Amino acid sequence: MTQIDEIRQLQEAVRVVRQSVGKVIVGKEEVVELLMVALLCEGHVLFEDVPGIGKTMLAKSLARSLGCSFQRIQFTPDLLPSDITGITYYNQKKGEFEFRPGPLLSQIVLADEINRATPRTQSALLEAMEERQVSVERETIRLPRPFMVVATQNPVELEGTFPLPEAQLDRFLLRLRLHYPSKEEERQILQRFKEAQPLEELKPVLSTEWLLKLQQIIRRIHVEPSVESYIVEIVSATRTHNNIELGVSPRGTLALYRASQAYAAIQGRHYVIPDDVKQVAVSVLSHRMIATSQSRLHGQLMEQIVEEILHNVAVPVES
Repeated sequence: MTQIDEIRQLQEAVRVVRQSVGKVIVGKEEVVELLMVALLCEGHVLFEDVPGIGKTMLAKSLARSLGCSFQRIQFTPDLLPSDITGITYYNQKKGEFEFRPGPLLSQIVLADEINRATPRTQSALLEAMEERQVSVERETIRLPRPFMVVATQNPVELEGTFPLPEAQLDRFLLRLRLHYPSKEEERQILQRFKEAQPLEELKPVLSTEWLLKLQQIIRRIHVEPSVESYIVEIVSATRTHNNIELGVSPRGTLALYRASQAYAAIQGRHYVIPDDVKQVAVSVLSHRMIATSQSRLHGQLMEQIVEEILHNVAVPVES
């Protein structure tokens, strides 16, 4: 099979998944597309948005469309690491110790209100996200593949929360926002959920085995040296910007590279162009930086700073 054939199959696979999720989620095609970017890159997603706009429904719809196991974890201050990783207990009937897996040992995990958990529990999630494994009583247990954490946090209600440290934010490939639906979309939501629950009718449209093959295709997407330099220049600009105290790490550079490859493939190309980098840059980079106190005082959002950098960094010209 040629690379062009592989890209066509990947593009078709993403289309059917997007169509399936669209039976439940009204609009938000760009968000679903970026979710697929994260999944193809084996990355994780952080939703920073107000409650009640469909984040949980979106994660469930994606899991059902892919035939993946799904678990939702409601993070609270009293949640312990063992509550999410699992425990070893003594089975009196069998006369031996057994491991009872926690919700983290699923393929798609929704970490709801992640910033309400204590740093200790957050660190257990961090190991799972980065190492694709959990540690329980000196035993290391590999997580299933594919594996993706979809975390949420409310940017408005901060009382009783534990802000995620920069090291953990850096583990999320993308930070996304759903925003409120338009008036027309909200009418469609009322009509769609008036008499039925569309989520219950969703069937898998893509096997997990095929998804793992698609993840391998992404890594073979060609990136020209000039585009590589463009990615490096964008990241470098975050480290020298006057309004940024802490710039993007090399992990962020690699994340931007991988996300650009996935986005290019979804658009039907076997090579990356600068526009692919621009399309994913805000979602990949904005949560990996810390603004200066002066910038925060003026209410400048990190997304705006990334947009400014994209505007100022010279785009490579095709030779």
